[in-house]
Amino acid sequence: MNSDDTNRRDGDDRDAEVTDQGSGTVASATDSAELENDRAASAKDSAPEIGLVPVTTLVRTKLASGWNWLEEMLTGRYHATYGLAVTRILIGFTGLGLILTNFSARHYAFGVGSAWNGEIAEPKSDFPTIWLFSLFHQAVTTPPLFTAMIIGLALLAIVIILGWRTRIVLPVYLVLWVSFIELNDGAGDQGDNAYRMFMIAMLFADTTRRWSLDARRRARNPEFPDNDGGQWRWALIMANNLAIVVLAFQVCAIYMSGGLYKAGGSAWQHGFAVYNPLHTQQFGTWPVLSDLMTAWGPMVVAISWGSILFQCAFPFMLFNRYTRIIALLGILSFHLGIALLMGLPWFSLTMIAVDAIFIRDRSFAKLSAYLRHWWASSAPRSAAGAAEKSGSTARGAGTKAGSTGSARAKSGSAGRSGSKGSGSKGSAAKAGAKTSSEQRRQ
Repeated sequence: MNSDDTNRRDGDDRDAEVTDQGSGTVASATDSAELENDRAASAKDSAPEIGLVPVTTLVRTKLASGWNWLEEMLTGRYHATYGLAVTRILIGFTGLGLILTNFSARHYAFGVGSAWNGEIAEPKSDFPTIWLFSLFHQAVTTPPLFTAMIIGLALLAIVIILGWRTRIVLPVYLVLWVSFIELNDGAGDQGDNAYRMFMIAMLFADTTRRWSLDARRRARNPEFPDNDGGQWRWALIMANNLAIVVLAFQVCAIYMSGGLYKAGGSAWQHGFAVYNPLHTQQFGTWPVLSDLMTAWGPMVVAISWGSILFQCAFPFMLFNRYTRIIALLGILSFHLGIALLMGLPWFSLTMIAVDAIFIRDRSFAKLSAYLRHWWASSAPRSAAGAAEKSGSTARGAGTKAGSTGSARAKSGSAGRSGSKGSGSKGSAAKAGAKTSSEQRRQ
């Protein structure tokens, strides 16, 4: 009986221990659950605060990346180097063309022959009253000096086309050009205004990094074109790229304002606006072409409305590569039509000159490489062929001379051997004759 009691007592103790252990496990599980609940509650309470931080961080990150992109675009590298070179060349050709086409009538259009309009005595423009832009106005009453200054202005235009010391020449050319064109306020048009505005922006651009004498001169510097400019390179790059932005804005503003102004006119709305100027004496320079272009009514409407659409949509079509190609081709056709049909070639050339900045350097580089390859495979090939032909001729002449020499040597040796043979034959003949004569004597 004592043993049974002892066994029951031991069993009760073990049950008590198991119960204590179970209760401890339950208690620890309860404590863990409460701790997890507290953590979840605290996380829930702090969730809104944590959610605001990434938003602000994201905004700051976007702003920083946008600023870095803008800084890289403005100061990272020169943009539109080929396009600015084309702009410089065509601007020079525009000025040279205007001078040459008006040179024979220079005195009547701008010189002493235009004194009847009163602008020599009392200029309508304010520029001749400014000493910097009054050079031509002071020389206009002296025809030889006036002619010499016009020739000098034409030479400066040629220098700009060649791209020699353009940083110095272009400001001088701009001042002289404004002084020249403002002699007769009635002879200018909006193309002259655009010409001057574009040149002002070009003063801050590096237009001679490609296709110029300055580029050939600077190519001797091993740092050109990647590291030239020294510590102020970033400022020069930024000035160049901001000048491109100004030129692009001016062109887009001209096209957009012109398109909107046309859209407000009833003639353009009804689609016959192109017909009227092409049949006037002032703008109808090619009557046959004018009749051909306006003979079919739907074509007149298409040209009238198409010019409005291209001008108004031009700024927005520049953002995509494919639409940019369409816009440039359309606006090029637009200006070629104005130049050919309306007799405004220099205005059209001025606008085409600035439109070149919208063409990528990569496209110009491909075109330049193709032209160099074509030049190397055409003109130098004939020179190389001539050299090769002359070399082969010389080699043939040498071979012929060698063979002639060998033949002569062979003939000489044969002649010598022949002479030896003939000599021996002559001796034999003499010996035979001597023997026969002795026999006859006997």
